[in-house]
Amino acid sequence: MLARCCSAALRGLEALPVTVEVDIAPGLPGLQLVGLADAAVQEARERVRAALRNSGLKVPLTRVVVSLAPAHLRKEGPAFDLPIGLALLVASGQLAPQALAGIWSAAELGLDGRLRPIRGVLALAMAARAAGARALVVPAANGAEAALIEGLAVWSASDLRGVLALLADPDRAALPLPARPPEPANPAVGPDLAEVRGQAHGRRALEIAAAGRHHLLLVGPPGSGKTMLARRLAGLLPPLAREEALDLTRLHSVAGLLPEGSGLVRQRPFRSPHHSCSGAALIGGGSQPRPGELSLAHHGVLFLDELTEFRREVLELLRQPLEEGDVWISRARQRCRFPCRITLVAATNPCPCGWYGDPQGSCGCSESGRRRYWGRLSGPLLDRIDLQVVMRRPEATELADQYRPCPGPAVEDTPTVAARVQDAQARMGWRNPDGLGNGQVSAVQLQQVLALEEEALALWERAVVGRRLSARAGERVLRVARTISDLAGAERTGCAAVAEALNFRSFDRLGR
Repeated sequence: MLARCCSAALRGLEALPVTVEVDIAPGLPGLQLVGLADAAVQEARERVRAALRNSGLKVPLTRVVVSLAPAHLRKEGPAFDLPIGLALLVASGQLAPQALAGIWSAAELGLDGRLRPIRGVLALAMAARAAGARALVVPAANGAEAALIEGLAVWSASDLRGVLALLADPDRAALPLPARPPEPANPAVGPDLAEVRGQAHGRRALEIAAAGRHHLLLVGPPGSGKTMLARRLAGLLPPLAREEALDLTRLHSVAGLLPEGSGLVRQRPFRSPHHSCSGAALIGGGSQPRPGELSLAHHGVLFLDELTEFRREVLELLRQPLEEGDVWISRARQRCRFPCRITLVAATNPCPCGWYGDPQGSCGCSESGRRRYWGRLSGPLLDRIDLQVVMRRPEATELADQYRPCPGPAVEDTPTVAARVQDAQARMGWRNPDGLGNGQVSAVQLQQVLALEEEALALWERAVVGRRLSARAGERVLRVARTISDLAGAERTGCAAVAEALNFRSFDRLGR
């Protein structure tokens, strides 16, 4: 007897439909699985048989062939355990064929019949809705995630017996999932900016970076507060819109990083990979491509501390994704896209010992050593970093002020600066397509929104010629100037905005 059940296989961020076919025929007992399945799928043979037996169901003592169609699509992971088990029950006559009509399913089966959570359920739910599925059956731990997709009935169960009860009683299956407690609309993200003492130039750069989604490079000696500033950027960004949250949740689900029982991701990510990470870990990859740190920071912040300690070939992989906002992973059989609309924050010392240019330190590095150190950063990569800030160590009086019984003037905290950032982004939202920041719009769109004054244009031309800026670096100056004007509430981009933007270009020649 032949039976079918629907499921899906992950390819990048997409879930592609897969039909699980089970045929029972006379022959020696055994279960053969075909259809370009990896080792985890092949092992489903033992998991499914043990789960059926320990759930009080019969395991056919005959020849069983399981086909995962289409055969050319590679399948991986244990998510096919449940559809294989359900199709086997139909083929052996223990479940009515009409019970699986229009039903999609995905789950790993424990040997005792329990349903264990899987990754990529949100992408699978999107595919099921697009295919017009009647319902999607998932483990209870994945129910809240699948329920994020509107217009799709989600049936969740904790074990195989629970799935059979839902299939036998559709009215019971149609009951909604238990409501999750409401989450705050704007949860607190990270530490407070008021804790940063001094560093007015760095704080200003952080505000501009948050408002226009500009990439930021912080250079200074040890203890100057580079990491402290970087970790406060996520708190200046506005709350995630629902579409942004869905994109981020799907990425984390495909990567297997979504906690069990969780629903929509509410906080903007802050990812900080170690400088020893590989290129695949940073931008994504693998035989079955998965998102890397760059995509996991989508709609958030990617912080690269000790930037010059990263291998140069790894850093060069960032160039195209930073420009386009997408990572393309190409393999012989497939090509996958992972989004990466991020704000990059990088931090590094000015030299190998860290004390070059510091009035209180003593640098022992040679000129050739400093050149080799900065030679790890190429000119094209530096061109793509809009804001380049030199930081100094704070004075003792600035640090001591917080400990005085009567401290000096209050330092602006995160909510105060975040309010200005949101006002500036609201102005950009009226003007820029898709709500992109000034650092993300195309060159053509920048020309339409720039509104550059004649005096400001003349100043910019002189700076490009005098500093020998590349075309890309010159354009980045104008992007930053437009954001500065938005923060000031100005309709046009004037000389003051261009001059301040030029003040944030300090290292354009070092990597060339």
